[in-house]
Parts: sequence; C-alpha cells; structure tokens
Amino acid sequence: MDTDVPKQITPLVRRITAGNPGMFTGPGTNTYLIGDEEVTVIDPGPALHEHIEAIIQASANIKQILLTHTHPDHSPGTRLLQDNIGVPVFALITESSKDQDITFTPERILIDGEIIANEYYSIEVIHTPGHASNHLCYLLKDEKLLFTGDHIMDGSTVVIASPDGSMQDYIDSLAKLKEYDLNKIAPGHGELIEEPYAVVDWIIKHRFERESKVIDVLKQHNSGDLNTLVKDIYSDVDAMLHPVAKWSLESHLIKLIDEGVVTRKNDKFFYIGDRSV
Repeated sequence: MDTDVPKQITPLVRRITAGNPGMFTGPGTNTYLIGDEEVTVIDPGPALHEHIEAIIQASANIKQILLTHTHPDHSPGTRLLQDNIGVPVFALITESSKDQDITFTPERILIDGEIIANEYYSIEVIHTPGHASNHLCYLLKDEKLLFTGDHIMDGSTVVIASPDGSMQDYIDSLAKLKEYDLNKIAPGHGELIEEPYAVVDWIIKHRFERESKVIDVLKQHNSGDLNTLVKDIYSDVDAMLHPVAKWSLESHLIKLIDEGVVTRKNDKFFYIGDRSV
C-alpha cells in the first residue's frame, strides 16, 4: 500500500495512507476524503508533516474533519491540518478519553444517530465504544460505506485495553452494526472489506471462542494471573505478541467478573461458576 498517495476507492471517497506502518497500524493509518466540492476528512492520522501535506494537496475544498477516536495514530494530525486550513473538527470526548490527545479541541461533540449532511452526501454518526470509549463509526449513506476506524480493521483483530476499552461494549457495538444497511467497510488500517455482516459475525464468534478458552483454562487450573493465563489462552498467537494480548485478556476477564463467572483477588483470577441466570 503506497503511503501519502491519494487513491480513489469509491466514486465519492479517496484514501491516503500515512507512513506509520507497525504492529498496531498495519500498513499505516488510513485518512479518508469524502466528496469533491465539500470535502470531509476522516482521521487525519498521526502528526506527520508529509501526510498532512498530502491531505492538503489532495483538495482545496476541505470543509470539516471527523475523528473516529483520539488514539495517537488517528488524532494528532488534526491540529497540524487545522493550523494549515482552519477547518472545524467534530468527534466525541468521554471522561476516560479526554487526555488521550491534549492537542484536540473539537468544535462540537457528536452524538449517536446524528446526520452530517450537505447537498452532495450524508454521513450518519454511530457510537461504537469498545476499542475506545469515544469511538465513532461513520456511515456514508449514499454508498452504504462504513468507516470503522479501529472498531474493525483489515487483517487483524482489535486490541481492547481497560479501562478505556471494554470487551462487553465492543461485542455490543459490533452487533449494533448489523442494524445498518451496509455495502462495504473502510477500515482505519488496510484495504476495503467486503461482506460486512459476515465480518462482524466472524469477529463476534472469535471473541466468544476466546472467552470460552478463558473459562476452560481457569476451570483446568482454578486460578492464574495474566502472565500465566496468556500462554495457554493465546497459545495460537506468537509469544512476541503476548504482552499486547494481555490487554485483551484482561478485558475478557473483566467481562466475566461482571457476569459472576470469575473473581479477582490481587493479581489472580479465579473461576467461580457459570453465569447467573
């Protein structure tokens, strides 16, 4: 995937991928430009001058910026872009996310179900907490194209890290997407994703399979801490990734604690029984 080069991916949308490839970002963070006459930018990405310049050069008609969330690979480029072209940014801020990007000052806080529209296209705001409490997806209704930020990524699963992340919220937010009329997914990292409903179903199934493995391992050993549990529960994952996997593992365990299946004493987790009816 070429970086900082605009690519037309649908009749209304261009994609520019930032030059920040890595373990969490895949080939880089995708910035999307919607429209031609009145351009909306989704996720200016990291604070990389080359990337921001590529966005500016791609269009002289940028009118507004939307953020999916305020993690460092999606949000900090906003301030650089605003300093150059002076357009407003809209997003969501929550109590646990307010310090993630201290350079970010939204013109207005968005709400779930809000429609952002002009004479050329309309975008629906969908609150999808889980990966981040302030995470938003955006549905370009004219093309049934869903911009998913880090809620759904191409080629990898999403890290859910407490306390701002929540496994229960993530699963609920995935199920929520099935209520919308979707054609394709434009993820924050990677290529366009076909068959959105099948992808959503696969991710939910994968999360519940991982949760079942958590329960099975705890039943077998009765207890364990994150360092010991991750080796068995994520035995199918390269051990180099286990430090990251522990974040999602802890989120699974917190969900099970809330459901009365697991309890925690200091750093150890204990299986205590099936879910209460």
